[in-house]
Amino acid sequence: MTAQQQVDALDTEHLHADLKGRSVRGGLLTLTSQGAQFLISTVSTVVLARLLTPADFGLVAMVTAIIGLGQAFADLGLSEATIQCQEISHKQVSTLFWINVAIGLVLTSITAALAPVLAWFYHEPRLRDITLLVSLTFLIGGLRVQHDALLRRQMRFSLLAVRDITSYALAVPVGIILALRGGGYWALVALPLTINLTQMVLSWVMARWLPGLPRRDANVGSLIAFGGKVAASYVIYSVTRSADSVLIGWYWGAGPLGLYSRAYNLVMLPVRQLGIPARSVALPGLSRIQGDPERFARYYLRAANLITWISAPILGFLFVAADPVIVLMLGVKWREAVPVFQMLAVVALVQPLIDSTNWLLLSRGQSARLLKMTLIALPVIVVSYIIGLPFGIKGVALSGSVVLVALSSWILKFAFRGTHLTLRRLGGAIACPISLCLGGVLLAECALHLIAPPTVVAQLLVAALGVAASYSLSALIPAVRKEAMSLRKLLDEFGLSKQAV
Repeated sequence: MTAQQQVDALDTEHLHADLKGRSVRGGLLTLTSQGAQFLISTVSTVVLARLLTPADFGLVAMVTAIIGLGQAFADLGLSEATIQCQEISHKQVSTLFWINVAIGLVLTSITAALAPVLAWFYHEPRLRDITLLVSLTFLIGGLRVQHDALLRRQMRFSLLAVRDITSYALAVPVGIILALRGGGYWALVALPLTINLTQMVLSWVMARWLPGLPRRDANVGSLIAFGGKVAASYVIYSVTRSADSVLIGWYWGAGPLGLYSRAYNLVMLPVRQLGIPARSVALPGLSRIQGDPERFARYYLRAANLITWISAPILGFLFVAADPVIVLMLGVKWREAVPVFQMLAVVALVQPLIDSTNWLLLSRGQSARLLKMTLIALPVIVVSYIIGLPFGIKGVALSGSVVLVALSSWILKFAFRGTHLTLRRLGGAIACPISLCLGGVLLAECALHLIAPPTVVAQLLVAALGVAASYSLSALIPAVRKEAMSLRKLLDEFGLSKQAV
């Protein structure tokens, strides 16, 4: 690899000429990739839920709840530092690469050493071997962090899409074959390991960048300081996100945790499918225009509007059709998860907006404020889980959802400080899709009660038609037609317009 190729892998000057075009084309490519991953993951979910038991899922969830804390710290926030930095050198990225590898090795060693402790904490000896194998995730992650960051920094979304689809297409058959051969929970362990290993190899090939030796004169102090605050925020966020699973696993055991974790993962699947591409596109895009406050605000509001238009009808449908969705996707033995699924669907409606505060703060280099925000929110959310714990998984889901929805306005307002964004402007951007979602839920619920369809497929069809009818009838309202035309214009511009955002 030539020196010029190494430099080209870091350059972003060419992105400014068509930032909007690259952003929207990247959004389409990433959404397409996420759609493909969603289909493959759906196949995996449907098959594995019927081959395995809730306890199998619960066992793996016990480990992943703890592992998630380490994963949040694994890259030390250095991928965000590489993406956000306006100018960065080969020496700096190389040094960051070796720091990430070292962190991965340390976390792998620590996790392996903690394997007996986890087995003791949960009173489950099988967790020892599961934890030892899953610990390799950190080493694999350390080897890919900077290559991933360079691909995102240069907004090379077509390559990222190919990489992600390929990794899922290889990993899901591995998990299913293991389950068919009686591998039990090992099928769930093999699935993410195969995905991460494949993505690591492909990232190296696609980034066309080879790290040099670490250098003391690389001047990475500011990048590490920025990344350290990001990593601390992610650790705190992971504690918040994992606390419910850890508490349920400790208090109620593997079976109830399996029900809770499947309900959570299933309802959050569409949120992740939107959140990952939104972050991939928005973070580098907002970073490039952070010096233009009004353009920055318009970029964010347009992204929030588009995400809400896509996610709101999906989550409204999932709320109404919770029972047939659970039965169809997971099977009758998972029906106890239906109330949890519905409660989590409510909080899933605001989750993309809460997640968007990360882009806003990181793109402006405000990792310290992100850390402060997560430190304030953490104890409130964890206490809500503790309050609901004696009432089972439904109690945890209800108390956690109510508190997170209540906190969302404060979280957004906190992130908006210092920008041209306000809650009023955001409300105007999302009012239409949210209102239509609520109308769709009401109409679909009425249709289900009046018609009372006898089969799972019929229930899904009635719920879908109820939500769709609400959106169709809303076309009679001038304000809705205006919003739809604006959205259509945006979609028409994808990849075609080179005007400023």
